[in-house]
Amino acid sequence: MRGLCALRVIAPVKSVVRSCVLIPVNKTGRVHIQCLSTKMPTLSPPPQSLMKPMDFPQKLLMGPGPSNCPPRVLNASALPLLGHLHPEFTQIMDEVKAGIQYAFQTKNQWTVCVSGTGHGAMEAACTNLLEPSETVLVCENGLWGQRFADMCTRNGAVVQKIIKPMGQVFTLQDVEAGLQQHKPVLVFVTHGESSGSTLQPLEGLGQLCHKYNSLLLVDSVAACGGVPLFVDDWEIDAIYTGAQKVLSAPPGASPVSFSERAKNKVLNRKTPIRSYYFDMTHLANYWGCDGSARRYHHTGPISSVYAIREGLARLAEEGLEKSWETHRKCAEMLWEGAEKLGLELLVQEKANRLPCVTGIKVPEGVNWKDVSDYAMKTYKVEISGGLGAQAGKIWRVGIMGYNATPENVQKVLRALDEGLKSVRGNPRSQL
Repeated sequence: MRGLCALRVIAPVKSVVRSCVLIPVNKTGRVHIQCLSTKMPTLSPPPQSLMKPMDFPQKLLMGPGPSNCPPRVLNASALPLLGHLHPEFTQIMDEVKAGIQYAFQTKNQWTVCVSGTGHGAMEAACTNLLEPSETVLVCENGLWGQRFADMCTRNGAVVQKIIKPMGQVFTLQDVEAGLQQHKPVLVFVTHGESSGSTLQPLEGLGQLCHKYNSLLLVDSVAACGGVPLFVDDWEIDAIYTGAQKVLSAPPGASPVSFSERAKNKVLNRKTPIRSYYFDMTHLANYWGCDGSARRYHHTGPISSVYAIREGLARLAEEGLEKSWETHRKCAEMLWEGAEKLGLELLVQEKANRLPCVTGIKVPEGVNWKDVSDYAMKTYKVEISGGLGAQAGKIWRVGIMGYNATPENVQKVLRALDEGLKSVRGNPRSQL
C-alpha cells in the first residue's frame, strides 16, 4: 500500500471515537473510506473532597515554624499576579533584596530569594559553594547539620564533622581544631538550631575560617530577625534564612546572600554547578545583582515574593533592635514560667539558648504528645515535640515574629500547666 492520503477525519459519537482515513486502492487513484471505531476510556470521577470549601481552624502556631502570618502578609499574597519580569514586579524584587540586606546587615551584591523553602536555600548554598572532592567541615549539633552533610555527600563533597550533642554549641577552639585537621574549603554552622534550641555564637568564626582559607556558611533559618546578626561585621561568607519564621510569611521564598569571597568561589569553579535551578549566577541575574538586563531563568513564586516583601517591611518598620529585644523578653518570660511549673530547659547555659525556639524537657512518666494534644484540643495552640535524639524527650515552643507577644507566651504556659495536670489527673491550672 502506498502513502495514505493527507485527509483524516475524527468523528466522536457519544463515547465512541471514529477515525476515518482515505486509502488509495488501485492505479486509477480511486479510494475508499476506512473507518475504525474505538471506545473512549472511562473517566475517573472528580474527587469529592474538592467539591467543598477547605476547612480552616484558627490555630496559634507556637511550634518551631511556621509561625502565624499577620493580615497584611496574607493580604499581600492575595494580590493580583504580575508577570515575573514585569517592571512593577522587578521593583518589588528590588525592595525584597534591600529588606534582606537590612535583615542580614550586609551590603552583599549577591543577595536574592531562592524560590523554595529553607531546604531549597540550604541546597543552593551547598551546590554553589562545593565542588566534587572538596572538603567541607560540618558543625553538627542537631538536625540541620545532618541535613547539610547529606546534601554535601549527594553533591560529591568530602564531609568531615565535629559533633556536639543537641543543646550544646561550638567554641572557637572546637572549630579551629577541625580547620587544622581537615583543611576544608567551607565550614557550616547552624545559627539557630531549632531541633536542639541552641543559639550558636558567631563572633570570630568568620575571621577564624579566613585564617585557614575557608569560607563560613551560616544557617539562620530559625534565628534571623530574632537575635543580633551582623553578616558583614562578622565576616560571614554565605547565609540563608526562611520566610516562615521571624519574618512571619508563608514558606516559599527564602533569602540567601553571598559575600565577595563566596561569589568569587562560584565564578571560579572548575566544574559546572550541579543544579540549574539553584545556580547563583542565573539567580543573581534574575534578581538584578549583576548589572545586566534580567533574563528569564524560571518563573518566580510571585505571590510568595509579595508576602515576604511585607514580612520584611514589617521587620523594617519595627526595627531590628526592637525585634531582638521583643524576642528576648518573650523568651525570658517563657523560660521563667516553665521553671515555675517545675520544668527543666534543655539548654542549661542561658547565653546559648535560642530565643526563637525553646526546648523544654518532658518530665519522667509523661507522654509529650498527651500534653501537646491537650493544648491543641483546649486552646488550639501548637506545641511541638522533639526531633532526632530528642524525639519524645522535649517540647519545642516557638516565639517568632508576629507570634512574639506576652499574651501568646502566657497562653502556652497555661496550656502546658493544664495539660500536665490533666494527664496526671490533677485540677485545672490557675494561670
